[in-house]
Amino acid sequence: MLNKFAVASEAAALTEFWSQRVLATANGNLLKVAKGTRSTNWHAHDDQDETFLLLSGDMTIQLRDGDVHLTPGDLLVIPRGVEHCPRVNGDEAHFLLIGPEITSNAAGGKPDWSHRDPD
Repeated sequence: MLNKFAVASEAAALTEFWSQRVLATANGNLLKVAKGTRSTNWHAHDDQDETFLLLSGDMTIQLRDGDVHLTPGDLLVIPRGVEHCPRVNGDEAHFLLIGPEITSNAAGGKPDWSHRDPD
């Protein structure tokens, strides 16, 4: 059976920042929605590329050699091994992540404050 996803709605429905929800798999890749605020920690994925498709909001992917600004509809592939730090400009951003069916970095740069329940 085929499943249709309202990707923007799925991302908006997430209750935790910088967590990911797998919507589907295709060709050995996971298609995951996420939402962010503020920024993650600097991190790299040594065993996989990371693909961002910004759905809403405004985001800057900080790189050691320069920043890349994303607006809705922009797609950016961060090659494996490249250290990066996604930063949301504004309240929050929603995005789709595409990557292989492996987990290279359990934390994925997820900041400590996002692991706690909000006050």
